Amino acid sequence: MTTGTEISGPEDLWRACRAGEWDRPTPGVCGEYVQTNLVVLPRADAFDFLRFCGRNPKPCPLIEATDPGDPEPKLTAPGADLRTDLPRYRVYRDGELMDGPTDLRELWREDFVSFLIGCSFSFEEALLAAGVPVRHIEAGTNVPMYRTDVPCTPAGRFSGPLVVSMRPVPARLVPLTVTTTARVPQVHGAPVHVGDPGAIGIADLDRPDYGEPVEMRAGELPVFWACGVTPQAVALEAAPEIMVTHAPGHMFVTRMTNRELLSV
Repeated sequence: MTTGTEISGPEDLWRACRAGEWDRPTPGVCGEYVQTNLVVLPRADAFDFLRFCGRNPKPCPLIEATDPGDPEPKLTAPGADLRTDLPRYRVYRDGELMDGPTDLRELWREDFVSFLIGCSFSFEEALLAAGVPVRHIEAGTNVPMYRTDVPCTPAGRFSGPLVVSMRPVPARLVPLTVTTTARVPQVHGAPVHVGDPGAIGIADLDRPDYGEPVEMRAGELPVFWACGVTPQAVALEAAPEIMVTHAPGHMFVTRMTNRELLSV
């Protein structure tokens, strides 16, 4: 993989992913553009998952759903190909994580329906502009994500725990952080919890279930947002025949700008 690839917009990232020049996480990449989580399911499971998103809008705010077999998200990223234009994928079969490819072309089926789900990376531009530090961007790492003991609302075969992302925030900036992110419910919106991680079933902040740990500094509080990795935790329990997702932190970047979200 080439580490010096120049990325100035979504199309550059798509091309780099297709060429195998970018397979790392995307925090801070194309910062003005909306990033999304990906879920791909057979058509037979797609309606239940659509209902799951409707019943769990905090972790699964739906940005776009494609037609069966069509890998192009025509509404938010015309010209892109969801089979190739993400840095890395995960493939679950019957509730087990089987593979982590960088290309889905050989796996693709004509009955696959793709769901693009809002991602909290998309509100980080606004946090930084407001003067709220974003530790994992400062450190050049992936955001830490944790399974909680908070259950999602089931829909059909889909049920499981809420997954959250965490960012340390100076206590004095927590109100600003809440109001800033509440403006964009399409990318998870306001936090679901602030403070004691044990209150939502997280035993150790230094051991995230996905992503990488970040430093907590004096005077900071852990702030937790619903996370689009939730469907991956759900996949382990629902055990669909096949479910394809992005690798945590390795998002799809659309052509929508974060500013557009404020007018939706």
